[in-house]
Amino acid sequence: MNKENYAKELEKYIEEKQKEGIYPKLLLHACCAPCSSYCLEYLRQFFDITLFFYNPNITSQGEYEKRVEEEKRLIEAYNRQIDEQNFDGMNSDGNARKISFLEGDYNPSAWIEAVKGLEDCPEGGDRCIKCFELRMDEAARVCKEMGFDGFTTTLTISPLKNADNLNKAGREAADKYGTIFLPSDFKKKNGYKRSIELSKMFDLYRQDFCGCSFSKAQREREKAAASEGRVDGN
Repeated sequence: MNKENYAKELEKYIEEKQKEGIYPKLLLHACCAPCSSYCLEYLRQFFDITLFFYNPNITSQGEYEKRVEEEKRLIEAYNRQIDEQNFDGMNSDGNARKISFLEGDYNPSAWIEAVKGLEDCPEGGDRCIKCFELRMDEAARVCKEMGFDGFTTTLTISPLKNADNLNKAGREAADKYGTIFLPSDFKKKNGYKRSIELSKMFDLYRQDFCGCSFSKAQREREKAAASEGRVDGN
């Protein structure tokens, strides 16, 4: 059985719209500025983008606010490029395609309820799938309600995120609300590597855990184990 090539499916969609001279209105769900960096650099050539920050999985208020501010700072930097460097990306109205920002409701209790009973699942397991479904459901709802042509997510840029699970969650949410999910696997074609380069270029805050309390705890255990290993090795 051949594995589905989500990156090529997105390229095909873009090619079709470009032939028609159309720059679709895209709602881009994003988890953080580093993951957004490459996705925005690539997609802004072909879409009118509104970045949608909806991440109730981030259970620390401070962490949540830090990521929101970094997203805004990155978008401002990209939009300045249009003004200062005469970026030639134009939309169907003849205007430079500046990126907009939309913040979703921050409701950690909704996430806690969604993953109830899955607290002990390993990272990348069923708890993460429920998390994907929750966020894609809200992205699809907003996409339909606000009249976007489609939506997708930056989450597929992470080597630690399962692209099959993410695309499945996106498609099911799109079917539920009667809208379009654009398949993606942004880690392809050195997308993840480019996101690291852009993070350094823009001096972005780059967190070392997904966002939820469980991923943070796992990361702390890994760092502690690594530290103990270095001590034992001395």
